[in-house]
Amino acid sequence: MKVLAAWLATMATMATVTLAGPASANPGLGLPQLLPAAPGEAQRAELGRQLFFDRRLSFNGTMSCGMCHVPEEGFASNASQRAVGIEGRSLKRNAPTVLNVALLTTLFHDGRENALAPQAWSPLLHPDEMANPSVGHLLDRLRRMPQYAGRFERAFPGRGIGMDSVGEALAAYQRTLVAGDSRFDRWRWGEQPQALDAEQRQGFALFTGKAGCARCHLVGAEHALFTDQRFHVTGAGAAWAPRGPVVVPLAPGVQTTLQAADRQAYEAVDAPDLGRWDISQDPRDRFAFRTPSLRNVARTAPYMHDGSLPTLEAVVDFYAAGGGAAPDRSPLLRPLPLDAAERQALVAFMRALDSTALPALVRQARSPVAR
Repeated sequence: MKVLAAWLATMATMATVTLAGPASANPGLGLPQLLPAAPGEAQRAELGRQLFFDRRLSFNGTMSCGMCHVPEEGFASNASQRAVGIEGRSLKRNAPTVLNVALLTTLFHDGRENALAPQAWSPLLHPDEMANPSVGHLLDRLRRMPQYAGRFERAFPGRGIGMDSVGEALAAYQRTLVAGDSRFDRWRWGEQPQALDAEQRQGFALFTGKAGCARCHLVGAEHALFTDQRFHVTGAGAAWAPRGPVVVPLAPGVQTTLQAADRQAYEAVDAPDLGRWDISQDPRDRFAFRTPSLRNVARTAPYMHDGSLPTLEAVVDFYAAGGGAAPDRSPLLRPLPLDAAERQALVAFMRALDSTALPALVRQARSPVAR
């Protein structure tokens, strides 16, 4: 209950949190180019933003998309290892960031969706997330809300409120969450050789060389999404791992440690999360999860599909040890002879992937809705 109370307190204060920072000159610098916006896209995106932060879209009126994808927390959730759903239910996976999500070819940790518009309905209908009993139930509720009167009709002429238009509006908003133009981008593609310091440049050399990170977190000649968008078995958070102490994030910068003995009285033993196998039914996909993008990764702790690694330092240590003790672990993983300075350089490089566009996206997210 203390963990839940801390999470609720954090959510209650989010609207007052702001991020300082320069406006991005080119928020797409270093990213693959998105298709040009369609006519009326801005109006649809503004409607989608209203939907994204509206708690009334959940069955009991308490949860919104923005409560797991918190703008001030990298559009992810720093306050919980795994996402928290309706009535405080703990979900089995960490909430991924939705920054640059329009550039992904598969969505969710297991890749079960491939487009943003239909993806929106998965959390809206999931019994542990927003728990709506049916599509029609939610559409009828929206039709009764005066705040949406005429808005869908203007954004989607001749259509109005429907399953497709709700999904498309949410997708339109998420397509605005473009966050490139990091220090790394300015150094590599922006003709600013001083944008990275010596330690960060060393980290990039390790990332693409000795450490082998770029084999999955791809860096191209013209842009970098920092993911191969494929599925790999790393052994992170595996059910066969020793059940030792667990670090539990309570709020940004606040955490506690629970020992195994502390948890025995109440902790249920979860069934193993089979990851991509649940979708593909391919035995090679057992315990495989999608490679996440590393852009803005310093903002989106905790890490891995289950939030089992609390810091970037822990992530580097995990991979330096060769990953977790999983059957059929990816052959790309092997122990790495990295000393302390090299590990810190890798972390410094990843911190240089923060987008200068992020403060503006946060301010936009929290600004009054245009009608």
